[in-house]
Amino acid sequence: MFNAIGRIFRTPDLRRKIGFTLGIIALFRLGSFIPAPFVDFGNVQACLAANQGASGLYELVNLFSGGALLQLSVFALGIMPYITASIIVQLLRVVIPHFETLYKEGQAGQAKLTQYTRYLTIALGVLQSTTLITVARSGALFSGSADPACSQLITNDAWYAILLMVITMTAGTGLIMWMGELITERGIGNGMSLLIFTSIASTFPGSLWAIGISRGWDVFALVVAIGLVVVVAVVFVEQSQRRIPVQYAKRMVGRRTYGGNNTYIPIKVNMAGVVPVIFASSLLYLPALIAQFNQPKAGEEIQPWVAWITNYLTKGDHPLYMLLYFLLIVGFTYFYVAITFNPDEVSENMKKYGGFIPGIRAGRPTAEYLDYVLTRITAPGSMYLGLIALLPLIAFALVGANQNFPFGGASILIIVGVGLETVKQIDAQLQQRHYEGLLR
Repeated sequence: MFNAIGRIFRTPDLRRKIGFTLGIIALFRLGSFIPAPFVDFGNVQACLAANQGASGLYELVNLFSGGALLQLSVFALGIMPYITASIIVQLLRVVIPHFETLYKEGQAGQAKLTQYTRYLTIALGVLQSTTLITVARSGALFSGSADPACSQLITNDAWYAILLMVITMTAGTGLIMWMGELITERGIGNGMSLLIFTSIASTFPGSLWAIGISRGWDVFALVVAIGLVVVVAVVFVEQSQRRIPVQYAKRMVGRRTYGGNNTYIPIKVNMAGVVPVIFASSLLYLPALIAQFNQPKAGEEIQPWVAWITNYLTKGDHPLYMLLYFLLIVGFTYFYVAITFNPDEVSENMKKYGGFIPGIRAGRPTAEYLDYVLTRITAPGSMYLGLIALLPLIAFALVGANQNFPFGGASILIIVGVGLETVKQIDAQLQQRHYEGLLR
């Protein structure tokens, strides 16, 4: 292992790519601490110190921005607009036939879809930055704080100041998107994923240190031990797959023989990745968001439905919230897998090239068999996603940690997934130069 790491830094091309990637990551983290124009940096820091952990409404976006959201920095929106735009474009393939046609056109069509994703990212950046500034102006960004400084985060309410802040934060989102593409082209690859990895990993030390200070170092050691077990379990499940054997019949084209080989279709246990967790979190935030804008004025009584949402659907330590969260994740997992994996299309492609599953007729029976296997393997995958996503909520209820508990939910899934993919990228580049890889 250490010899392989030494070979990485002795290879000029690979060393240059890793150095370039680390430089972009350093600039990305620097931008997360530069405040946007007309933001009172002192008041923001005072409110952050008084409110350890993000409010439930903003915790997911704050997690993906590496804590930049609540600091109202130039990179406050982080990579979240790009993630949202990518998911929307992917889902629109089911609704808009033109998008599905572009997807099947190969590299040219994919480039067009990428361009649509960029435009949508900028539009979402304008929308989200406007919303964030409006919330900050109203004093609701740190809604649980009694400090009057938390309602005075912006020093200038003029229209030109607000416009400049919106432009700055939107430009920050565009710059992050460009940085990710630079890492993909000139670095070690997976640019957007590495920036998300960096944002989430940067919150780990602070979260662990807060647990050690507030709950004691014995609890800190227990959390670290549980975290290591969770990481091992996530690695095991993320690498697990059901391999369906496929045989290709021999066929003559001119004087050459094609086919006749055996391969397999890899169906991962967790085919949906982290997307169902993001969907479920976003959907559960909607009732709390609606209730927040219907809070009673001074002297008025709170409405019953607002009180019910506030009591049951805003705090993650309530059993009803956990149950709904788990069920939503399971449902969204099946929904997303059904969109991304089409058994009919796979079966048709196999039939076109003379492939078949041993013991299964080509055509419709193959599609039904693939759908049967996919449904069965998605069941444990969806339950695994739900349990991993509940870990921060359980820690919030038992340990008293905030809901950004590092070893669970979207954070650990992304950290492990991107880490594994990055190691594979470096390993492939080492093997291109006839070296032993990192993996054996």
